Amino acid sequence: MSMKVIARNKRALHDYQILEKIESGVQLIGSEVKSIRQGKVSLNEAFARVDQGEVFLYNMHITPYEYDSLQKLDPNRARKLLLHRREIEALVGKLAKGFTLVPLALYFKRRRVKVELALARGKREFEKRELIKKKEAEKEIRKSLKLRV
Repeated sequence: MSMKVIARNKRALHDYQILEKIESGVQLIGSEVKSIRQGKVSLNEAFARVDQGEVFLYNMHITPYEYDSLQKLDPNRARKLLLHRREIEALVGKLAKGFTLVPLALYFKRRRVKVELALARGKREFEKRELIKKKEAEKEIRKSLKLRV
C-alpha cells in the first residue's frame, strides 16, 4: 500500500492522550485535491464533530488552488468525512463519554485523500509538564550512557 503523508498535526500528540485511531475518507472538490497535492494544507486547529448522523472536519485549512478561476471556496469550510454508519454510531457512543475527535494526519492512500482521526482525551497542564520532564530525564540518561562508552 502506498501512503504519502501530506500533513501532520504534531500539536495533537502534545495536547491529547490518544486512545484509538480511525481512518476516514474526506469529501473534497477537485481543486482542493490539487492544492493538497502541492502540500498547501494545515491541520493545526482542526477538529471533527458528529452532526445529525454525519461526521464533519472543521478548521482544516486548504489554501485555494491558484489556477482555479471558477470556484472561490472558503479555505476553512467544514468537510464531510466518509465513514460507515456503524463506525459513526460507535463514535457517538464514545464521544458522549467526553472524548474528542482530532485529526492526526492527512495522506494519500491509493490516490484517495484519507485522514487519520484519533479518539482522544485532553491532557491537563500538569500531565504535559510531567511528560516533558520524563522525556528530558530519558534524554539525559541516553546522553550520559553515550559518553561512558
